[in-house]
Amino acid sequence: MPAQTLDRSTESIDVKESKQQIIEFLLKLSHELGREDRGMAILGEGNTSALFDSDRFFVKASGSRLSDLLSEDVVECRAEVLLSLLEGSAHTDQEIEAALLESRADSRSKKPSVEALFHAFLLTLDDVRFVGHTHATAVNQVLCSPRAREFAEKRIFPDEIVCCGACSVYIPYTDPGFSLAKQIRARTTEYLNKYTQSPRVILIQNHGIITLGRTPEAVLAAMLMAEKTAQIWAGASAFGGPTFLSQENVDRIANRADEHYRRRALKL
Repeated sequence: MPAQTLDRSTESIDVKESKQQIIEFLLKLSHELGREDRGMAILGEGNTSALFDSDRFFVKASGSRLSDLLSEDVVECRAEVLLSLLEGSAHTDQEIEAALLESRADSRSKKPSVEALFHAFLLTLDDVRFVGHTHATAVNQVLCSPRAREFAEKRIFPDEIVCCGACSVYIPYTDPGFSLAKQIRARTTEYLNKYTQSPRVILIQNHGIITLGRTPEAVLAAMLMAEKTAQIWAGASAFGGPTFLSQENVDRIANRADEHYRRRALKL
């Protein structure tokens, strides 16, 4: 992944150049998440997004593949159109389809993924500029089991805390699309009220994982570490585990100065 990060507050960067730079970051992140050997997204699974400015963001087009995403498969959307949709209690599939098409900054663009709804919300969070969503194989082994919530709320080793945070947002299974976006907004808001910081990982029962962060590196690191964690969970379960870290140890690791330094060095 590129070492350079993005700074929304830098006004000296030409808008066109900045736009292309963000799209390039998004494409590289998408290709990393879509690598076939990683087993996190096949065919049209998963989606990614990146913040452009206060009302615009880029998101993967519906039906495109993360592994070979092209610039023409990236849709620039106006966030306000989708955020206003989330204020309603219910919408028909036709209304949601119309809003997705209306949100496009260029009417000639492809249709954005229906999950652009939750991307629009997550990109409003502090220190979140990139979002990735996959149906990662090992993670889903746990999320499709009775221990899904436990996987979200407990931690088993230090690097999991460094990359994924001290706790993840847990979403019980919800119909993808509008209903899921509403649940993600509600549960993430609860998390923000409790922890006063944006989550790094959101886990959706019987569905998949969302990771978010300031840089593409942060999104990828959380995704890969969550997948590694799920693999260790599966192995530990065969021996009667896993064994969880105490809350005291989790809090200690999450707040250690040397771990904060390591996060910065890793662009997390």
